[in-house]
Formats: sequence, structure tokens, C-alpha cells
Amino acid sequence: MAQFQPRQILGKWQQGFALDLHTLSSIPIGYNEFGHMQFETTRSEVGELLFRLKNRSDTTTVSEIVASAVRFLNTWHPPIDMIVPVPPSSARTVQPVILLAKGISDQLHIPLVECVIKIRETPQLKNIFDLDERLKALDGVHAVDTAATQGRRVLLFDDLYRSGATMNVITTALYDQGKAAEVFALTITRTRSYR
Repeated sequence: MAQFQPRQILGKWQQGFALDLHTLSSIPIGYNEFGHMQFETTRSEVGELLFRLKNRSDTTTVSEIVASAVRFLNTWHPPIDMIVPVPPSSARTVQPVILLAKGISDQLHIPLVECVIKIRETPQLKNIFDLDERLKALDGVHAVDTAATQGRRVLLFDDLYRSGATMNVITTALYDQGKAAEVFALTITRTRSYR
């Protein structure tokens, strides 16, 4: 099982954590033949597993990531009724956030409820560096199935926490549209700086 060092993530939720940082260091090592800067990157153990899942479609990492998340949730014990995954940001053959949320749901016997949907497309947020611009791009993007969340305690789950914009917007929607009683947040990793 991967080792990790939980990091608190602050937002509109009651309490939130990332299992660990995604990268520990990233040192520029020069340009490749196409003129792109190359980096020597060191990741946390769970960050390396997530990188392989997200960037190499290596699904052999899922069970170890899930085991780490379950181990953490069994120590944290947030009072939750359901796990709600953040809708994937782009179409992929393998959707890491859904695979991981399903694995956690199966292990903990807590329902996975995909009750937040994107009602319009957004630009790639990883290409928008200003938090206010990210929030503007996310305005009115998500809808919540109120019947699924009203009065319920939700664990909002994502794989990677960068700025927190998406999770904060969805948390607001879960409270305002979805009438959720409480929202907690969990991600597998977070970036070293999250703005």
C-alpha cells in the first residue's frame, strides 16, 4: 500500500483532505528536440500512482490508490451517506475519478451517486491560471439532482486538487441546489501551490 501524508484542503466544505502532494519537486533539465522544456519530476508515492493512472492509463494502480484512500477514510471517519465524484473534465477511455470513486464506494459500502452533471462544456481549466478566471469559466456549469442529495451528508471526491475552483463551485451547488446537509471533500493528491 502506498505511503501518504494527508494535507488539509480548505474550501466551502466542512472539512477536506488530499492524501498527499502530487509532485515533490520538478527541476527543469533542458529543451527537447521540439523546443519544449523537460523536467525531472519527483512525485509522492500516491502521486506517482495517480500520474500513471491519469497519464498512462495504467489501471493496475487503481487498487493501491483505493486501498490508500480507504485506509485514510477509516481513520478520518467523516459522517457521510454517499460519495459524489466530480464530473470528469474531459472525455477519456479511462476516467480516473470514476474508477477510484467506485473502488472506494465498493470497499466502504457507501453508495456512489453520480448526481452532479456538467450542463455545458468548459475550457481546459489547467490552461487558466487565474482563480477568478477559473471561477468565471465554471459559473453555471454544474447541476445537482436534488432528490439524491437533499438532507444528505456528501463526500465530494476528485483525483487531483489544483486550485479548488471546481470543488468549491460544486460544493456551493450541492448546498444551494442540492440542499445537502453537509459536504466533505477528499482528493488523492493536490498540487504544491494551489492557486
